Amino acid sequence: MKKLLKKSIVYGFLLIIALEILVRIFHLGKDNPTRYLDQYGVEKWEPNQHGFSVTGNRKQNFSEYKINSSGFNSYREFTPTKDKIEIAIVGDSFIEGFHQDYFNSIGKKVENALPETEVYEYGYAGYDMADQLHLIHKYKEQFDVIDHVVIYIKFSDDLTRGSYNIVRDRLALESPLNKALKKSKLLVYSKSIGVFAPIKQLITKSINSIKGNNTKHITQNNSNTNINKNKKYIDNFKSLITTYGYDKDRFVLLLDSKIASPDFIVYLKENNFDFIDFSEAFQSSNQPNTLIYDQHWNNHGRDIIASLISEYINHK
Repeated sequence: MKKLLKKSIVYGFLLIIALEILVRIFHLGKDNPTRYLDQYGVEKWEPNQHGFSVTGNRKQNFSEYKINSSGFNSYREFTPTKDKIEIAIVGDSFIEGFHQDYFNSIGKKVENALPETEVYEYGYAGYDMADQLHLIHKYKEQFDVIDHVVIYIKFSDDLTRGSYNIVRDRLALESPLNKALKKSKLLVYSKSIGVFAPIKQLITKSINSIKGNNTKHITQNNSNTNINKNKKYIDNFKSLITTYGYDKDRFVLLLDSKIASPDFIVYLKENNFDFIDFSEAFQSSNQPNTLIYDQHWNNHGRDIIASLISEYINHK
């Protein structure tokens, strides 16, 4: 019995080593860039990192990223001056573009359509409107000389708070323990394909059972909360622009009106906020605009977004 146990341990260890090697050889596990909080309280990626982003359990999406000296995924450095025409695109993972090679990003597509224009992509996964306006405010000197600022916003996700505070949960991913675990590509790959999801669900159910949480009560509370959700989000938008200001001459929102509150769209129109609405262009497209396994825009979707931004700038 002892001999069998020893062999099982040895073979199990060798199997893990072999799987780790295979994952690295075939690059199944994504490279995780390191995030940090800069001196202005802006969360972003540590500058000058390079790697590959992998999505899907069969390497369904494999793309190269490159973090510039400003801490954002981009094919260029951000060097705005009054002598050039520049566009800044600010947003979350959709703008960050880890699902697309950095040299074929939305910004690059816009530059191809608008020669002699430089496009700076300030994209970071998890950014909401508060993060974005905080970034613009803290880097005011840089943004003040940028000619056009496009701010991507998803109504249901990006207006849940009316003031900025540091999101510690994201920064906790850079704890010494998490950093050590991320060194194993096998663990990274296993997590990305959901191997540990059933375990996490079991733990969550067990904790809820011990605490005696009432699911029906929670559902009822959520239902009541949703009634005033749209009004709260609009109020949060008003609060943020009151705090940070909003240059209506240079700023424009990028959004999908079909998934936004009609009241929010009316508010934007009545108060002269420019916005680029890509809902109709996406709906009229005869090709998929998002990835098969993910709701992020695919190359075709990014072509549409870049085209709409270019058209808007041309008409300004």
